[in-house]
Order: sequence, then C-alpha cells, then structure tokens
Amino acid sequence: MLMYFNQNLALDYHSNSQKIRVMSENWVVDNIYCVRCGNKLKHFENNKPVGDMYCNSCKEEFELKSNKAKMGKIIVDGAYSTMIEKIENDDIPNLFYLNYSVNDFKVNNLLIIPKHFFTKDIIIKRPPLAKTARRAGWVGCNINVSLIPESGRLYLIKNGVEEKKEKVINDFNKMRFLRKSRGEMRGWLLDILKCIELLNKRTFSLNEIYSFEKFLGLKHPNNKNIQAKIRQQLQILRDYGYLEFINRGEYKLI
Repeated sequence: MLMYFNQNLALDYHSNSQKIRVMSENWVVDNIYCVRCGNKLKHFENNKPVGDMYCNSCKEEFELKSNKAKMGKIIVDGAYSTMIEKIENDDIPNLFYLNYSVNDFKVNNLLIIPKHFFTKDIIIKRPPLAKTARRAGWVGCNINVSLIPESGRLYLIKNGVEEKKEKVINDFNKMRFLRKSRGEMRGWLLDILKCIELLNKRTFSLNEIYSFEKFLGLKHPNNKNIQAKIRQQLQILRDYGYLEFINRGEYKLI
C-alpha cells in the first residue's frame, strides 16, 4: 500500500483545506477498501451531503476526516443540528479518520468508526460562532472518540503499519448486529460494551458488571431498575453471538 498522498493532485488548488481534501480523498479511494465487503470505493459526486465515498457493491457510505495533528480524543465535525438529525434518522455514514504528517504528506494512522457506533451521547455541542464571524451564530460539534467502545475504533493503519484486511473486515462485520437497534436501545448496548471492555477480561461475572450500576444510572436517569436492564443487555449480546454464558452469572467473550 502506498502511504503518501499524491501532491500533484493539489497543484491547481490554493486553499490548504482544499488541497488536503483532494489528496486525502483520492488516497483513500486509490488505496483503501470497503470494510464491509472488501471491494473498491468510489467518489460521490461533489457536495453530496451524505458522505465522501461509497461502495458500489454493498452500498456502504463513508465520510473522511483528516488531521495533521496527533490522534486524540476529539474529532472536529460539522453542524451540530445536522449531525444529531443524521443519528436520529440512522442516516450517518461510516467515518474514516486519517492522520498524516504535514512535512511529507505521509499517512500515519487511519481508523474507521462504523456508523452503528454513533449515538447522540458522543456528539459534543460547540459554542455558537461570535456575532462578528462570517457565519455568526453557527453551531458546530465535536465527536468524543473516547466514549466509543474499542470495538468501534478499528485501525486500518496504526503508526504507519497496515492491519490485515481480513481482520478489519471481520471486526467490522461482527458488530453489525448493532444496526438492528436504534436510539436508547443502541445506547444501552454500547454502554454495556464499554463496561465489559473496562473490565479488560475474557471472562467476567454479573456482579462485576453490576459495579457499573451508578455510572449507568447517571447515563439513564429515567431507568429505575438498572440491574434488570444490565441482564437484558447481556442476554441480547449473547443472542447476537458476542457473549457466551458459561455458568450462572458468568460470561465469556466470544
């Protein structure tokens, strides 16, 4: 895989943001595959509001965000209201997040956040632009990546090293069951996934998950029976093949 942008593509552009957009999008289309089926990606027509590229085989859609800074917890995104509306309508594309070196335009990191890991909880509203700004009053948003379970942050390239294509596709597809749930139900499943990951164990007990009851209660204040909800979500994760029951009150990651 070629790890450098084609700088010749940006010769006719004056804006740095336009140069990066053209180079990074073309790099992804030329080098990266659809993480669902493995086929090549194609450009959407310019200014299409849904995303930047798509797979003509399985119809997955993708948006690309590029950043020259080191990968952190926050991804700067667009309009807050638009992002919330996309999540509510389940109309959000999968998100590629690319990190490159500004001195030589080399790709250092590329991860994907699958669309089924997006909830309103991870979208942070930014303050409105000042009255003196060209778009006075406009409200943008950030994506808090740290709130997404690790299974929703899939690296295709990490520190300049390419991950195996088969592993990326498998990791993407094994979590697609989340698309069967929406809204609060998906939020609960993702919260339980996050709790399981925080345990950092292949096998765990129900009581260990109960230890997150206070945390879950703060996130879901309208639910007055958190332990019953926890058991329900664990049952759903078992039915989808993510967990295995090994004994009463004991679970194992598959």
